Amino acid sequence: MPAPAFSAVLLAAGHSTRMGRDKALLEIGGQPLWQRQWQLLAAAGAAERLLSVRPEQTWPPVDARLVRDAQPDAGPLAGIVAALEASAQPLLLVLAVDLPAMSADYLGKLLAQCNPTRGIVPWRRAGRPEPLCAVYPRTALDEAQALLRDGHYAVTGLAAAAGALGLIRPLVIEPEEEPLFANWNEPGGAPTVQA
Repeated sequence: MPAPAFSAVLLAAGHSTRMGRDKALLEIGGQPLWQRQWQLLAAAGAAERLLSVRPEQTWPPVDARLVRDAQPDAGPLAGIVAALEASAQPLLLVLAVDLPAMSADYLGKLLAQCNPTRGIVPWRRAGRPEPLCAVYPRTALDEAQALLRDGHYAVTGLAAAAGALGLIRPLVIEPEEEPLFANWNEPGGAPTVQA
């Protein structure tokens, strides 16, 4: 059974405080990180791609569909809310720009286990979710908006709330998949990326 149609959002609106410069513009193999991740969402089969950026970021291509955080300075949850509001599909694949080792195959694995009303969030064996590489159904929008409105900005809260309602299910990250979730948050070498 094929995966249901989905929209995708690349979360690139962060201030990159620890990195000291815009992480989206870091290069992997001579290519800006945002561009690599943008192409990854296309390779995963997104029916539409949204790009979550701040107004002062001038690098986005003119033909990209941009979304602005639903609330300023509220972290990635605000980008997810804006993307859920803008999405035309029943599912939204969320990908953080700072996960350069992520693969289209893994994203496909996530999507294959979703249906139009239930998404999926990878979970580390230690019990921590990875909610910035996950699939959320549009039906989780009310919960996401309520968390944002109430000042609960941690995306792990959305994973927990949506899970409690049966809107997402957890997927355990296998040991060999752990490297896919290596964040590039600080100056220095990038995580190992497969060609």
